Amino acid sequence: MGSTGASWLVAALAGVCLVAAGLAVALGRARRQHSRALEERGRLLEHERESAAGEAVAAEHARIARELHDIVSHNVSVMVIQAGAARQVLATQPEAAAAALLAVEGAGRDTMTELRHLLGVLAPAQNGEDETALSPQPGLGRLGPLVDRIAFAGLPVEVRISGEPRPLPAGVDVTAYRIIQEALTNALKHGDGEKAEVTVRYADHYLRVEVLNSGPSVLRGGTPPPPNPGAGRGLLGLGERVALYGGELDARRRLGGGYRVRARIPLDRP
Repeated sequence: MGSTGASWLVAALAGVCLVAAGLAVALGRARRQHSRALEERGRLLEHERESAAGEAVAAEHARIARELHDIVSHNVSVMVIQAGAARQVLATQPEAAAAALLAVEGAGRDTMTELRHLLGVLAPAQNGEDETALSPQPGLGRLGPLVDRIAFAGLPVEVRISGEPRPLPAGVDVTAYRIIQEALTNALKHGDGEKAEVTVRYADHYLRVEVLNSGPSVLRGGTPPPPNPGAGRGLLGLGERVALYGGELDARRRLGGGYRVRARIPLDRP
């Protein structure tokens, strides 16, 4: 092999060594970058877990706040109306005034019982015992007293039950009761006082709830109705709660006057 061939071989070997060294440096750099990326990804995942936990707590507190709003807005509305009715008939119809004041007292007691229960979720008793454990939770089993209070306050309510009534999951039961409660409260505030209709249907796989009430119709020359109460915080919050159970809630103004609130909640959802 001549000197020229030897020089070429040495140059080739040197080039291979340089390439190998460059590849080793690049590989080391890539490994370090990959390691840093993994560490950064771990930090991001940990941050996301902490954020998700915080959001879950905040969402739960928001649900409790909406529950408190439902309780207070409904019962205070009934109490105000009953107190006003008692004041108007106090001198001429003391028995009617006394009945109205009893209704105010009952609504106040119901409010305090449910507030204690919900506040107990935020601040449980130190001894681990729930003072309201024996108090009945609001559900369709308490629909009768609710309708009686609304009717006594001046809004007749017709209730129709279809299908075979059966025990419901606790959350679904409470949600159905709250939908009816909020819709009737809105009807009491904004309706014309003529009538409200409540329909509860037990289907094979769904629970359907509908509340209709009449109201002034612009088509009949009536006073334009107020903004849709279904867009208020109460039913918006209930819409989110219904969605948690995989259901749907629709609240809208009726063409002939009044409003309609309708919900469909699955009963076989895990």
